[in-house]
Amino acid sequence: MDYGKHQTPQGYEPGEGILTTLIRIPVRIVVLVLVLPARMVWDALTALWHAADRVLLRPLGRALLWLLDTLVLTPLAWLYTWVLTPLGKAAAWLAVALFIWPWIGLWRYVIVPVARYGIAAPAVWLYAHVLTPLGHGLRWIGTALLLPALHGLGNGIGWLITVLLILPLQFLWRYVAVPVVRYGLVVPVVWLYEAVLTPVGRGTAWVLSTLWQGTAWTLGMLWQGTTWVLTQLWRGIAATGRGLGLAVAWLVMTLLVAPLGWTYRRILTPAGREIAAGFEVAWRIAGYISRAVGRALATIAWYLIGAPFSWAYRTVCTPVGHFLRDAVWAPARRAAAEAGRAARAALATARETVRQARRDAWRALVGAPGGARSGEPRGIPARTLGSTTTVPSAAQASETPLGGDPFAKQG
Repeated sequence: MDYGKHQTPQGYEPGEGILTTLIRIPVRIVVLVLVLPARMVWDALTALWHAADRVLLRPLGRALLWLLDTLVLTPLAWLYTWVLTPLGKAAAWLAVALFIWPWIGLWRYVIVPVARYGIAAPAVWLYAHVLTPLGHGLRWIGTALLLPALHGLGNGIGWLITVLLILPLQFLWRYVAVPVVRYGLVVPVVWLYEAVLTPVGRGTAWVLSTLWQGTAWTLGMLWQGTTWVLTQLWRGIAATGRGLGLAVAWLVMTLLVAPLGWTYRRILTPAGREIAAGFEVAWRIAGYISRAVGRALATIAWYLIGAPFSWAYRTVCTPVGHFLRDAVWAPARRAAAEAGRAARAALATARETVRQARRDAWRALVGAPGGARSGEPRGIPARTLGSTTTVPSAAQASETPLGGDPFAKQG
């Protein structure tokens, strides 16, 4: 068996533990006992499914497809081709005729002519013959008359504003406001800034800078002392925490992780591997057993059911079928064919008799056709040129050549 490749003659492979060797055979026996019924049920269901698929599902599927094609797809295709498509084309034509062509006609024969000859043409004529000359006249009036008058008026008003307003304001700014501001305001303010405010500001800045340096040095010393104390305290707390963490980690690794790892490596992993291998080997062995049982049952069914039916089909049904085919079905088919031919001949004779009676009745009612003589036979159809069929209404042609019989002249 397949499990033999996992072991050596001494009972275990090199590198395997004693636990693996001890649990291998019992586990595979137990797994085989558990897996064998499931594999046999699985193989039986698979065989039943394949048989049902070949015997029932595929023919049923083909029948359903044929019914779907015959009852649904073909009528739908016919309906779409011969009903819906003409209706759609008619509806499209009707929609175009009712909703599009009227708007096209309205746009082409009403809106466009009205807009062109009722609005655009009068507007163009008004622009070309009324507004353009009026604009040219207004432009000439503005250029030749109004522009010089406005230019002179602007020059006069500008001269008056310059003489009456700008020149007095310039005199007041240059000779009154500027000296007063310079010697009455700017010079005293500059002297006050340079002689009084600057020395006072420099002294105040020196005093404040000295006080800030002393305060900063004091605060720096206090901060350094506090930082050193806190650093030493944090280092002590961190060292204590690291020691406690290492102790807790050592305890966890020693008391929990190491036993769990050993259990996983030495017990659970070999046991799981052997159980998985046992299931694999048991599934294959169960397949061999199931196929052997299936072949045995198939052989028994053949000898109990198939062979008798085959013998009965070959020795009883086949001769009976051949006898029925040769003695009953073939003569019946030949008789039916003869009867059909006789019936078709009788129907053809009856049709010809009815046609002849109708022709005779028509001649009796309306008379013989023109050109017929009393001594000539009637009802014999003449042959037409280039055809082997007979036309009853065609005139009879002469059997002699057009220029007479040359052989008769020579004789």
